[in-house]
Amino acid sequence: MPRFPLILGAALRRTFPALALAALLPGGAPGAARAADVFAGAKIYEEHCARCHGPRGVPVLPNVPDFSRGERLDAPDQVLIERTRAGGRLMPSFDRIISDRDILDVVAFIRTLQR
Repeated sequence: MPRFPLILGAALRRTFPALALAALLPGGAPGAARAADVFAGAKIYEEHCARCHGPRGVPVLPNVPDFSRGERLDAPDQVLIERTRAGGRLMPSFDRIISDRDILDVVAFIRTLQR
């Protein structure tokens, strides 16, 4: 059974107030994930991302962003969607593999991994 529900419980308690406030602001807070499904994002992350980025955001491979430290998460959602679609040096492209909507769910989830 995936470990994400336990991780999400504590992470959401820490992150929910900020996400709720961002949802109330006109246009949302810059860089904040809005109207995304964190639980769906956790499942997608586990399937496509965890083998390199680690189940809790601590990378398994060298030169991979440490999401538990918030590395690269200061970018707006659209930038993260574009980076995920395009891929990078080590990361494969997820264009036509994961929809933008699903990538946004993953972005919402990885934002909960910050310590």
